[in-house]
Amino acid sequence: MELAVAPAPESTQRRLLIINPNSNQEVTEKTQLTADSILGQDCQALVLHPENSPHSIETLAHRKIAEPLALDLLSQHQGYDGYVMACFDDIAVKAARRFLNVPVVDTVEASITIARLYESKFTIVTTVEAMVPGIKSLVEELGASSQCTVRAAGIGVANAAAGDPEALQRLDETIINARNIDGAKVIILGSGGLTGQGKRLTEKHGIPVIDCLEAAIRLADMASKLKF
Repeated sequence: MELAVAPAPESTQRRLLIINPNSNQEVTEKTQLTADSILGQDCQALVLHPENSPHSIETLAHRKIAEPLALDLLSQHQGYDGYVMACFDDIAVKAARRFLNVPVVDTVEASITIARLYESKFTIVTTVEAMVPGIKSLVEELGASSQCTVRAAGIGVANAAAGDPEALQRLDETIINARNIDGAKVIILGSGGLTGQGKRLTEKHGIPVIDCLEAAIRLADMASKLKF
C-alpha cells in the first residue's frame, strides 16, 4: 500500500522590490540595511539600482535620465508583492502603477501620511536647494501645503550617505531652524541618502524624525498583505 505524500506548502513569504533610481551603491546598501532591519521573517526585500543612472538625482536633467532607467528595471522584475521607489520624488511611480498590479509606494506620500498621524505641522528637510521646488509641488499635490514647510540643508546626496561630518552638522542646524522658526513638530528626512539617521536625530532633537525610506518600506509591507 502506497502512502499519499502531502504537497509541500506554498511559501507565505512576501517579497518587496525596492528601486534606488540613482547609481550610488552606498545608498543602495544603506537602503537594504534599513529594509532588513524593519521587515519581519514573513517579508523579504531586494534593493536594486540602474547601473547607468546619475550618481545623485539633484536636478531635472538627472530625473530625465533616471526615470526611464528605473521603469526599465521595474519592467524586468515583475511578480513582487509590492514595490518602493527609494528617492524623495515621484520618479516612475505613476507609470509603474499602470502596469504593476500591486502597491507601488512613493516615499513622499508615505512619509507625509505618517507625519500627519503625529502632528499638523511638519517640515521636510532635504539635501540641495534644487530639490525644493519639486518637493513643494508634490506637497501641494498631496494637499499638505498648509501643514508642511520644506528646507534644504545644502548637502549633496553622496555626502549625506557617506555620513560626512560637515553634512551632518548642516543637517542638525536645518532641523533646529525647522523646529524653532517653522514651528515644526515633526521632521521628515527628504532623501534616500539620509536613511538610517531617524532614530539618532529623534533622540538628539527631541521631536519625531521620520526616515522617508523606513516609512515607505513599512507602508509597502502592510499594503502587500492586502489581496484584492
